[in-house]
Amino acid sequence: MAYDFTKLKNNIKETEEWLGREFSGIRTGRASVALLDSVRPEAYGTRTPMQQLASLSVEDARTIRIIPWDKTVTKAIEKAIAEADIGVSASTDDQGLRVSFPELTAERRTLLSKLANEKLETARITLRGHRTDAIKEIEAAEKEGGMGADDVKRYKEEVQKHIDAGTEALEALAKKKHEEISL
Repeated sequence: MAYDFTKLKNNIKETEEWLGREFSGIRTGRASVALLDSVRPEAYGTRTPMQQLASLSVEDARTIRIIPWDKTVTKAIEKAIAEADIGVSASTDDQGLRVSFPELTAERRTLLSKLANEKLETARITLRGHRTDAIKEIEAAEKEGGMGADDVKRYKEEVQKHIDAGTEALEALAKKKHEEISL
């Protein structure tokens, strides 16, 4: 019986995507609309994602322009950004809102690097969990008599190769984020 690595590959890919989303929420010196993904203003009686309420665009390296489709939600958006405590300031003008990113201090860069390292470690732990699950499935198949000892050994080695490749991808994402933070 051959072991199907599809589930493991999908889990590794999901972990990479999760880390990418987490890293997009860590503010660097440059403006990024991804930072506002977690901000959900109270609009029309429910918490609504920012992308559903307004047009978001990067004006310059340290400014995001938010133009609400309904001007009545402008104050709610401003309040939600303030409550999100993401280290930016929002100001209202005649078109909508302007979100300004202050210059990063050395202390703030250090904190952001530590945060990135914590997210990376969480992703690594998740990968190790996926490895453990896959190995347990292989061992269960061996006990049922569906695999020989040689197959089990080969499949375990292949699981480790997939995990190593996933870890390298996570490390590459982290390296890129650390470079962004240090700019």
